[in-house]
Amino acid sequence: MRCLPLVSLLVALVACGGGPAVDGARAEVQALLDRRADAVLGEDAVAYARTGTRAGYDSLREVPLADWSYRVNAVHRTGDTATVDADLGYRVEGYDRAPVTTARTLRLSRDENGRWAVVSDRPARKSGRQLWDQGAVRAVHGERSLVLGVGQGEGKLRDYAALADRAVPAVSDAWGPGWARRIVVLVPGSLEGMAGLLGSPASSYRGIAAVTTGETGAGPRAPADRVVVNPDAFALLGGPGRQVVVTHEATHVATRAHTTAATPLWLSEGFADWVGYRGGGHAPAEAAPELARTVRHGEVPSGLPADGDFGFTADADGLARAYESGWMACRLVAEHWGEERLGAFYRAVGAHGQRDGAVEDAMKRVLGTTPEEFTVRWQGYLREQLG
Repeated sequence: MRCLPLVSLLVALVACGGGPAVDGARAEVQALLDRRADAVLGEDAVAYARTGTRAGYDSLREVPLADWSYRVNAVHRTGDTATVDADLGYRVEGYDRAPVTTARTLRLSRDENGRWAVVSDRPARKSGRQLWDQGAVRAVHGERSLVLGVGQGEGKLRDYAALADRAVPAVSDAWGPGWARRIVVLVPGSLEGMAGLLGSPASSYRGIAAVTTGETGAGPRAPADRVVVNPDAFALLGGPGRQVVVTHEATHVATRAHTTAATPLWLSEGFADWVGYRGGGHAPAEAAPELARTVRHGEVPSGLPADGDFGFTADADGLARAYESGWMACRLVAEHWGEERLGAFYRAVGAHGQRDGAVEDAMKRVLGTTPEEFTVRWQGYLREQLG
């Protein structure tokens, strides 16, 4: 940008966009947030309070943090106040190999001595809330799990840890040991809290007991997945059902690196259900009641469910049939070709890299069949097991 000559230095700075002044404020804000982050990691409440509002500090005290840092992206200054766009990166000790990054919006004010202080620190627009944004976090350490909860008693959180500790070896037995073999479980206080963590409307998860967040196809340096519980729906389940849910979600954690854009949802969800039900003695009609009802009425599905059939906003019966169909497909592979072939098939599909041809190639190489032949066999299996 060109600037007019013969004007005062102050006017020149404003006309040129205020570069030095803005850069100076940004450096000051970054230094402030660096001190704030150091106080979090050092568990220094006094140093934290010197950087501004103490709000949020106590909510974090039980979270085992290995790293906590801010990166300032922009400073929008108006006089002695400023709005800061920043990325918060944090790492949970013993679980995250790389930082989890989330966008934050901070409000700052400057005193008469020119010192900046944090007034508030909130999730950026369209960014999900963190658990500590919802209240004081309580942490429970299991043998193979970390459970973080808000608004939950310690006894209840220990119940979740026990479920997770049983799920991890069950998943390893079915999938193999090549994964982290530990999970992080987040338990908010309500369905609304779950939706806030996921950055979606509560209606999207009503009736869904838990979901797993993470980056599909991620490498070994990816942050640990989070199993996010809907305590409202989870409370309606009996003991066996709760174990199936947690084992299902732990399976997603284990298979994440081999789950890619090539992997159809009937396979990823069906495999997770297969591991969840494996060894539990669940009869097909018991574990797949909606699909069984359809088959008994002579309405055998024409094909495996599409990804769109797994949308949480779909009707409850249709969603149930989609999950049950995927489970029965994986159960068929395990029974007819063997459990090792099922795992090999899952990995082969994910390794294809793109959806087109992934299932076809993996079925041919691993199972020695075609999608058309497999569908016919699956339909017959449904009639045999559910009819």
